[in-house]
Amino acid sequence: MAKEVSLEDLNSLQREAVLHASGPVLVLSGAGSGKTRVVTCRFCHLVKKKKLAPSSIFTVTFSNRAADEMKEHISCSINCDHKQNWIGTFHSHCNRILRKDIKALGFKPNFIIYDEDDQSSLIRNILKEFNIYEALYKGVASRIGMLKATLISPEDFLSQGDGFSFDEKLGRVYLRYQDELRRCNSLDYDDLILMTVKLFEENPEVLHKYQEQFQALLVDEFQETSRAQYRLLQLLAGKRKNICAVGDDDQSIYRFRGADLSNILNFEKDFPGAKTIKIDQNFRSSNNILKVSGSVIAGNGHRKPKTLKSNCESGEKVFYRCLNTEDEEAKSVARAIKDLYLKSNYEYDSFAVLYRVNLQTKALEDALREEDIPYHVIGGTSFYHRKEIKDIISYMRLALNNSDNVSLRRIINSPARGIGATTINKIEQEARKNSASLFKTIKVMLQNNGIAASFKDKLSVFIKTIDRFSSHNYKNASEMIKDMVEKTGYLDELEEERIQNVLEFSSSAENISAFDFLDRISLPFANDEPMPSKTVSLLPLHGAKGLEFPVVFIIGLEEGILPYFKAFDNAAEMQEERRLFYVGMTRASQILSLSSAKKRRLYSKIQEHEPSRFLADIPKDCCTWVERAVQKEKKMSDKVLIAPHKKLPSFIIGARVKHPSWGEGIVRDCSGDGEEAKVTVNFPGIGLKRLAAKLANLERI
Repeated sequence: MAKEVSLEDLNSLQREAVLHASGPVLVLSGAGSGKTRVVTCRFCHLVKKKKLAPSSIFTVTFSNRAADEMKEHISCSINCDHKQNWIGTFHSHCNRILRKDIKALGFKPNFIIYDEDDQSSLIRNILKEFNIYEALYKGVASRIGMLKATLISPEDFLSQGDGFSFDEKLGRVYLRYQDELRRCNSLDYDDLILMTVKLFEENPEVLHKYQEQFQALLVDEFQETSRAQYRLLQLLAGKRKNICAVGDDDQSIYRFRGADLSNILNFEKDFPGAKTIKIDQNFRSSNNILKVSGSVIAGNGHRKPKTLKSNCESGEKVFYRCLNTEDEEAKSVARAIKDLYLKSNYEYDSFAVLYRVNLQTKALEDALREEDIPYHVIGGTSFYHRKEIKDIISYMRLALNNSDNVSLRRIINSPARGIGATTINKIEQEARKNSASLFKTIKVMLQNNGIAASFKDKLSVFIKTIDRFSSHNYKNASEMIKDMVEKTGYLDELEEERIQNVLEFSSSAENISAFDFLDRISLPFANDEPMPSKTVSLLPLHGAKGLEFPVVFIIGLEEGILPYFKAFDNAAEMQEERRLFYVGMTRASQILSLSSAKKRRLYSKIQEHEPSRFLADIPKDCCTWVERAVQKEKKMSDKVLIAPHKKLPSFIIGARVKHPSWGEGIVRDCSGDGEEAKVTVNFPGIGLKRLAAKLANLERI
């Protein structure tokens, strides 16, 4: 639950960062040292003491979830209307600016934001048109995203041609892709930043308006900014240069999304006279965890040296185990979790298992199911990316923006209307010839009898249906969704589970306009997924930023996995792999367990792996080191090692039971067989009770 933020809760270095008068300041805040707390407190200080209006503070967070948490804490300290405030991600801020001023760039304010699926669909269509192998679409999408993150336009890219045929093709695809986006009155995720920078650089009066509005800039997780985002901050800072950037170069892990570590390394050069404050006190992890993680990250060059200190005790030694196979590794993790759950005060949501690649989850899930341990995979298929939800979103987008070709292609035969590929290809050719949208082209072809009679009625009904949705004045997004599924008959061919998903989607759209609703669901971030309660969290290392758990397992510490094999020939990528490992380790507050497997099935074949090079940097005095198979391990610490399987009596560990005197409880342990069976139950408010099963009078719930 959120609480008031106060200077009394800060240490001297945090307080110095919050009270910094004005001008540029770089706060180097290590893992677990309260980066977000500093930003939140400084916001409140600027409002309460410096008398700045909350709406005059441009505050950037790493994720929507972080923004929401910050707003909650601020609301406990000061009264302000968060609808008017600027607390959010770069993308949400830029979307807000562009909705007001994008006309200066030739777009309409009702532009649509394409997500990765939409982007891929459009790129595949362009590759097909150019007779380029369609399977390259993921690589092309990634390259285009990186170009935009570094402020390189299609024209810039083509003028820098380096003679390689694929790059020339990439330039032509990029150029066509941007033309199609403009024709569809759409932007992709990376365009939100790129177009805002373009808007400011080409329209000084618009930039001046925002420079005057924003008297202070606060940036959290500054190390993850791209060149485009950094340029945006420099433009907004203007002559005032009242920017507070908080970050940690050791935690920069999003290079593949355009994060540019040089931003934090060059801040003092780019903002002359900038004050630098290092916050080195960790409030999260035990000293053993900090020593191990600090020794690993020290292996990176080109970083700002820092040594974190903790006010916690040394704590458990970090545990490392080398297993024979991935299945043994997964089972060792599952049994260790069960052992800690039974013998300690940890609930299942105290545990996280972190991994480098998603392929590692299969063995983990099998092992956790075998132990009856509830778990949740973070970073799976988003609810909004399910087919039925994407279809409804496409109907909404096409109704609000008839130029949206990607949405039209998706729903023209969903539900099935029998409109053939030949007809669609003919429409596509006519649209390209006239540089018109597909929707407008269909209308013209219907008027001119340019469509075969067998398809004319089907297309006419489709166009009239969309026109009806476009012209209707809906009270909210939910009403629009309900009308769409009813008039199109979309639910008629769906099974029950998908119908329930659509109904849930509709219920989440009440009391919000269709445009605002589409904006909200179009601007998610990987780390925005809510954390489930009472389940073990399985998540990739990239998804762990901003999270913390009492107990963390990091699996797959092998050459080719962590570090990932693609980093072997690239020094910058290898350094990022080390930072990724560091971020994972510093998520743990009490217990950190590391493991590797000698053999692992990857990409349909079993591969042998050497232990990760990062393990060589771990000081052995902080670690319990076991390099043999699970069945030969000696028990060294009840809190970390694996308890052997027991033959369970009739009660299942983790089950809920009811006692006639002590009420409901959870079975924590079972032992013995038959008449000798004993069961240990944790009763809330009573504590642990070890009972003879035959005499306990326990009722299963």
